[in-house]
Amino acid sequence: MNKVTTTIMEHALAAEHHRRVAALRAVASLELAKGAVVLLLGFGAVSLVHKDAWDVAEGLLHFLHVNPDHHRSAQVFLNLADNVTDAKLWAMAAGAMAYSIIRFVEAYGLWRARTWAEWFALISGAIYVPFEAYEAVRRATPVHVGVLLVNLGIVFYMLYLRLSAHREATQSELSG
Repeated sequence: MNKVTTTIMEHALAAEHHRRVAALRAVASLELAKGAVVLLLGFGAVSLVHKDAWDVAEGLLHFLHVNPDHHRSAQVFLNLADNVTDAKLWAMAAGAMAYSIIRFVEAYGLWRARTWAEWFALISGAIYVPFEAYEAVRRATPVHVGVLLVNLGIVFYMLYLRLSAHREATQSELSG
């Protein structure tokens, strides 16, 4: 190969690497945001410990101008609040903390372009696909369909990265 061809190939490889890192960092940012939201929800659960959850739920509905007498889902929300105990709130907070830690570790690994994080994102994303597909079919709202499409995009991109790495490793073994 001549020097010009080598330079063009180096630029193409650098551009591909830049796109890969940018995509991984976009997914990492999404995972970080998911972890942060769930962590905040966990703190919200802890803030309800030793409080009357019914009163808090009723106040929230009042703030949102939702009349429980006219909205079935509001009544369900109040019934759920009536069954909340401090132990359940602590359990929800612990679950939120565990979920957030997993998302933060995944985000760190993706940000640093670690292979284990790509595998983790592929597997953890694929686990949710059947449930998200079911919800998108059951109630085809823009949110359900959007969540499914974003998750499928992440899963397929991670699969593409892992298959590409495998193909490159195989070609390297064959040529070397």
